[in-house]
Parts: sequence; structure tokens; C-alpha cells
Amino acid sequence: MLRSLPLRERVFPLLRRVLFTVVGAQLFLALTLTLVDSYRRRNRKPKPFPTAPPASAEVGGGTITTYTFGQDLYDDMLAAIEGARRQVLLETYIWKGDEVGERFKSALVDAAERGVDVHIVYDSFANLVVSPRFKRFPPSLKVLPYPVYTAGLRFFDLSRYGRNHRKILVVDEEVAFVGGYNIGTPYATEWRDTHVRITGPGVWDLKRAFADFWNLNRRKRFRRSERPLLLETASEWEPRIRLHRNVPRLWMFPIRGMYLEAINRATRNIWLTHAYFIPDQDFVDAVVAAARRGVDVRLLLPRKSNHIVADWLSRGYFSQLLDAGVRVFRFRDAMVHAKTATIDGNWSTVGTANVDRLSMTGNYEINVEVIDPGMAAVMERIFQMDLTNCVELTSGEWESRDIYRRFTESVLAPLRPLL
Repeated sequence: MLRSLPLRERVFPLLRRVLFTVVGAQLFLALTLTLVDSYRRRNRKPKPFPTAPPASAEVGGGTITTYTFGQDLYDDMLAAIEGARRQVLLETYIWKGDEVGERFKSALVDAAERGVDVHIVYDSFANLVVSPRFKRFPPSLKVLPYPVYTAGLRFFDLSRYGRNHRKILVVDEEVAFVGGYNIGTPYATEWRDTHVRITGPGVWDLKRAFADFWNLNRRKRFRRSERPLLLETASEWEPRIRLHRNVPRLWMFPIRGMYLEAINRATRNIWLTHAYFIPDQDFVDAVVAAARRGVDVRLLLPRKSNHIVADWLSRGYFSQLLDAGVRVFRFRDAMVHAKTATIDGNWSTVGTANVDRLSMTGNYEINVEVIDPGMAAVMERIFQMDLTNCVELTSGEWESRDIYRRFTESVLAPLRPLL
């Protein structure tokens, strides 16, 4: 008579098969959703959405100008580069080799040829599909492509896997830009995003942010004899403008803390606009607690983003939010890519960080925090403008969704910590 196998030898193989089946089902569903969504988007014509001209607020010794339309932003960024006399520092996540991308490349090459010191950083992984020809630059420009694989032999070191998701432009230590806009033709007219132009003391903080990243990573690209970017900055501080930088290499992630502190202090309103909303439970709890103590909490998201899986993962939080009284608005007919918030008519932030794991505890990100009623008023007007192109999601509508949608949400839910 055959002896029965020990319990351990019977259970472990079964658990492995179950685990592989579940993970395989999640990945298959995510891939299927992505492919179907990509097919549906083919030949889809972009639709117009409400826009506003750049709006400025005087903050401290300078001005913060907010952009909500890509073409306006690109015009001013290119004008700044074309007028540069000493130095241009450009850092971007995506840089498409299309018409707009070529305009930026040409402006940077022209600046270098007239003697301007030009430094460029872009993320290689985000630009894998960009033509290698476009990514060839003359030696007059100092270009640092942030590598696809960044850990080297230290594959076990999780702090070395973050992508460079930042978007910064600093010109002549006089003007700086930061926000959600990448560089490319579609973003000029088809996407709704938010960027700011800063003059005054805040420019130095953005220069230091660029220089710190450059000096941390330059040895992978340049000879050791290449001098680091100088870090001398003005001693003047502007307490109403603060730059928060996530630096995974140093295990620094202050942007999440910035959000949580502001949300926990809110007494009147919290208006959030985000492209992708996949928060951790502590973040959800803070937003829910604010709504339950009577704060007007509104969350504005794309009705359909460019990442369909992120949309499904985000929907998994809607029940908790709606039950607590959070109002959820979904932007129609265009991708809203902004990463902004305004609270209590006094606090605002604009930057590159989404509310998800990759941005909050994974990638290199940068957000500007502004404590100023004039800037908050600008951000509130922009939020109200965006609401005119939104549909509000009600609790009744959400609870009546079909079983297919509930099933998809539950199957994909375990992927949240990965994104």
C-alpha cells in the first residue's frame, strides 16, 4: 500500500499553483484591458475642453504664473530658452521626437552654440520608443539620459530603482518652470495639465534640485574630471514657497508627508486634481476623516485616463470616499494629467507627483508648496473651471454598477501596491 505524502508536500504545491493562477489572472486581465483600450483609442479625435490664459500671483519677492494649456506653457518655455544668456537646465520625463520635441531640441542646440551652458536630463525608460536619431545631441550640450536600469550590481538595493519623473526648466537663475507637463505635441493641445512659472527666490530652490540630481548621477555618464554643477545659491529664504523632493536614492519621500499634513489641518475645503489616484490606506483615511469633520472634499480625476489599469485600481477606493461624503468628479473627453491641490484658500501645491505608490514612495518627484491666498485663489478658479467639464459620480450610480465591474475591481485590487 502506497504511503500518503506528508501534509507539507501536499499543501505547498497546491498553494503555489493557486498563487500562480491568481497572479496570472491579474496580469492577463490587466494586459487584456490595456490592449482593448489601446485598440479603441485608435483614430479617436481629441475633443476640446475649457482652458484659461496663464494666471499670475505675487508671492514674496517674485511671481508664480500658472498654466493650464500646453501651448501657452511651451511658448513661454521656448521664449525663456531663446533668451538665455548664461545657463539652461532642462529635466523631463517624456520628450517626444515630434514637432514640439524638435522645437525644444533646436532651441537648446542654438543656445549652446551661442555660448550658453546647457544641461539636459531625460528618463531613458520613458523614451524607449523615441527614435535614437532624435536622442543624438551635439557635444556642446551636456546630456544625461537617466538609465533604464539604474541599480548596477546592487540589484538588491530598492533605493536605486526609481524612475526620474520630474519636469524642471531653469534659465539664467531668473526664471524656472515645474509641473506635470512632459514635452510633446499631444500635450500642447490635447491634454489638460498644470505647470507653474516661478520668478524670485524660488528659482534658486529649483536650480538646487536640478544640480543635486545631476551631481548624484553624473558619474554614470561623464568622466570623473567633469566638474559638478555648482551649488552656490542665494541666502535669501522665501517661507511661502517650499520645494519638496522625493529622492529614492537617499530614501527621502517628503511629498506624501506634505499632503497628509495639509489634509489633516484642513478646516474648509480640500480640492484635489490627479491623473492617477491609487493612495495607500493612510492617505484614504486622512481624506475620509476630513470629509467626516465637515470639510468640503472634492476629487477630480479623468473619466478615462491613458492608463486603463490605473483607472480600475482607482475605482476601488470610490465606495470609501463616497460613503464619507467626498465628492468625486470625472473629467470628460480629454486626459487630465495635473497633480495639484488647494486647501482652505491658503495652501496649494503643483508638481510632478501622482497620488500612487510609484510617485509617493518610488520615483524622483518634485512638488512646489505655496502658502499664499493669492495663489490659492488662482488654483480654486482653475478647479472650478475644470468642474464645468466634469460629471459628478453619485453614490447611487456607483452602487448600481454591474457585476462585471465589481469583479474586475476585486481581481485587480492586489496590484495597487505595485502602482
